[in-house]
Amino acid sequence: MRNILKGLVAAALCCATPYVSPQELIANRDAGVESLTRNEARLYFTMRLKNWPNGTLVKVFVLPDNNPLHIRFSNEVLGLYPYQLRRVWDRQIFSGTGQAPTTVSSEQEMLERVAKTPGAIGYADGPIDHSNIRLLEVR
Repeated sequence: MRNILKGLVAAALCCATPYVSPQELIANRDAGVESLTRNEARLYFTMRLKNWPNGTLVKVFVLPDNNPLHIRFSNEVLGLYPYQLRRVWDRQIFSGTGQAPTTVSSEQEMLERVAKTPGAIGYADGPIDHSNIRLLEVR
């Protein structure tokens, strides 16, 4: 009887959990890459890699620190917490060695800016269907 109740509770929790679509790592078509390792993605988003392999300057776009998509992306794709990213960016700004990425206000603005900006990288909820945006596989 106890196992049946556990099964029912587990089934109820699964059904009550809202579907969360996968987040996608995206880049402008000009970036010239199709996949990144998790470490490479981290280096781009911490502003430590400044150019794509083809020499194009990288332009990083992110959502605000408290945005649920930003939090999920940071945790699941980069393996970092948003406060860790913010700490890296702040250290670069205050030391004069770099700058923070451009913060956009919405996912729609993210898609528009990445599509229009050569060398841009960002993220969005999938699926993405835009001719100037390339989905990057994280391996």
